This record gives sequence, C-alpha cells and structure tokens, in this order.
Amino acid sequence: MNEVLMREIARIAEVAGYLWAKGWAERNGGNISVNVTALMSEEEKKRPAIAPAVSLPEAMTALAGHIFYVTGTGKRMRYVAQAPFANGSLIRIADDGLSYEIIAEEAIAPTSELPSHLLMHNYLRAKGRDNKVVLHTHPTDLIGMTHCKPLIQSEVITRLLWSMIPECRIIVPKGIGIVPYEIPGTVELAHATIKQLEKHDVVFWEKHGILAVGEDIIECFDAIDTLGKSAQIYFSARMAGYEPEGMTDEQLDGLVPAFGLDKIE
Repeated sequence: MNEVLMREIARIAEVAGYLWAKGWAERNGGNISVNVTALMSEEEKKRPAIAPAVSLPEAMTALAGHIFYVTGTGKRMRYVAQAPFANGSLIRIADDGLSYEIIAEEAIAPTSELPSHLLMHNYLRAKGRDNKVVLHTHPTDLIGMTHCKPLIQSEVITRLLWSMIPECRIIVPKGIGIVPYEIPGTVELAHATIKQLEKHDVVFWEKHGILAVGEDIIECFDAIDTLGKSAQIYFSARMAGYEPEGMTDEQLDGLVPAFGLDKIE
C-alpha cells in the first residue's frame, strides 16, 4: 500500500479511536466507509480479489470500479483504531455495480450496513457531490434527544442545537435531517437517509444513532462532536433546573454573513 493511502487509513484509525474514547462505539457499534479510489495507483486498483464476489441489493452504477475502506462486521472501533486492516477491509465495486470483492490482504467481511453505506455513496456521487466518507456512530446525548417526540423534527432540533453554541451553526450549516426509526442495516433505512441527504450532511436515526457524510473523515467526526457538545450544554442546563435560553434568531442570523453561511428558512 502506498504512503498516501496509509496516511488516510491512519486518519480513519484515529477517528475510530475517538469514537471509542467518547463512548459512542459500544461493542461493535457504528461503522465507517471511505472512498479511497483517488489515493491508489492504477496497479493497486487492479489488486486480485481474495474472496468470491458478493452481490449487492441494487446496482451501484456511480461507484463502478471504486474502492472503499470499510470497517468490518462485528468489529470494535477500539480495535479498528489499533489495527485497521485486521478489523476492516478494502473492497472494489464491480464494473456493473452489482457486486463487490475484497482486495485487502485479509478477508475481513465488511460491516453489515455496507449496502446502506454504498447506496448513500452512490447517490452522492451520482449527484456530483464529492462526499467520500459515510460515518455512523452512537453519541449518547444526541440519541437521547431522539427519544423526545417534540424534538425529532428537523427544524426543531436544528434550531435547538444551533442555539447552544455559535460554532454549531458554523460547523453544521445545513442543519440536521431526521429519519424515523427503521430496522438497522436495512435498505429502507438507507433510502430514508438518502432522502434527508438531499438537504443535509448530518442525519439523526431515531433511537439508533447519527450519520454524517463529507469529503473528510475528521470533518465528519467534528460535525458530530460539535452537535454532541451542544446536546451536552442543553442537558447540563436542564439538569441544573432551568431551560437554557439559547441564542436568539438575531444572534444566529448574524453568523450567516460573518461566516459566509447559507441562510436556511
């Protein structure tokens, strides 16, 4: 593996360690997929498969020939951080987009949510969005908020979390999408998430977890981490016995020209 690719794998391992340290990755909770095609030489892209091809539920035509690092099924983030290739895999999508094959040195089966990840990658690439990363994790405070029915509306939870700290409005400028509860790992969950990705880069899965997409894995982590800080501020105020005032609409709107943000009506 070339040095550029290995640096990216090291960054993935770094984030996996953060997820575990934050308490967001209990047992084998969460998963990561990163499109590493552009980091590989033409020779590396042609590495032979080490296991039979695996069919995909739908044709991923926008991903034909693309290569991904994907965390492994049943693997712990704490171990991904220590040994990413023993707890994750490199996979190559077939030219017809209907299957994938493992081209790593070890035959580590990808996360069970791989079809969901690939459907999202396929959608984003087909739309011309250069989002190489899909990161899913289980932040305690944010999941807690999705158990409160009045909060799980996109406009409501976005406004609440934005208002806790200015950086949240800046770092998560597109707000938050909401997907009502679906069984984890299903195509239905993937399609519901894709609908939210039309407008958002971060999506909350009710009573399950959070998903972020982006060009850089550190930036995806930072978006979720910032939302988590806002949730902590909110809960800290509530536990102290008062409803946090939050930033006013005028204060939030003031960030738009100051940081070149798009105003969401």
